Amino acid sequence: MAYQLYRNTTLGNSLQESLDELIQSQQITPQLALQVLLQFDKAINSALAQRVRNRVNFRGSLNTYRFCDNVWTFVLNDVEFREVTELIKVDKVKIVACDGKKILYNTT
Repeated sequence: MAYQLYRNTTLGNSLQESLDELIQSQQITPQLALQVLLQFDKAINSALAQRVRNRVNFRGSLNTYRFCDNVWTFVLNDVEFREVTELIKVDKVKIVACDGKKILYNTT
């Protein structure tokens, strides 16, 4: 089973809204919508693991951290993100980190 973190992204929310509309108009079943979401979870996790090669450095003040169920959550204040030519400053950021190597994919 893949992590479901990316369902709360713009892309994931749009997908869920579209699936809800299709369910409401009885064009697909709720079971099919769930299968689509599960496939989305697998695909987005795989794509990010295999295709993204950019690196960004960041620095900030650690506000809080937590480790629960093999998931790290960090909240940082006054954060600077640096790429090669770009600098972005934000007041607060939340980082959720999961171990991508422990994901088991169900092929059914």
